[in-house]
Amino acid sequence: MKRAFQFIFISIAVSVLLQSDSLAAEKYLKTEEATTAEVQGVYTLILYESRHLNVVETVAILDREGDPYIFELYAPEFNYTVKNGLLAKEALQEAEKFVSWHSSFWKTQLSRVLDYKGNAIGYELKPLYHLLTFGVSDVLDIYYLIRDNKVVTRIRLIPSVEKRLFDLDRMKGIGK
Repeated sequence: MKRAFQFIFISIAVSVLLQSDSLAAEKYLKTEEATTAEVQGVYTLILYESRHLNVVETVAILDREGDPYIFELYAPEFNYTVKNGLLAKEALQEAEKFVSWHSSFWKTQLSRVLDYKGNAIGYELKPLYHLLTFGVSDVLDIYYLIRDNKVVTRIRLIPSVEKRLFDLDRMKGIGK
């Protein structure tokens, strides 16, 4: 009988904990396509570039200044540069130049980053590549999550592209 009560108590406790906000699975922010005309105001520009795997892992993030959120990259500081106080036009020009240098570059994709209420809190500008080079145009998985008014940002290559580049490096003798 004592064991039955322990089981019921534990079951209820686990159920309550799983339903609480503190331990529930965290919800990632959504992005949607945007136009350059809607990017207005002053931004902090974050230029991210991985230091490995053929350097196709590049993205520019425009963090709107004056709102309650600060974008924070989940990456070593040597993988990104931060420029504060740029007008929208200047930030977009620098971002475009930064992400478009690769020989397989096709075009950019501008997306707005939305908070949980659907408000735009920043933008990402990422490169799309020629389909034949990597098998897909969009090679990045980018995740945004709000924690204490920080937009924690995680950037990585999609697994198929990472494997393709790793195998290519290994064939060249780089990964030995």
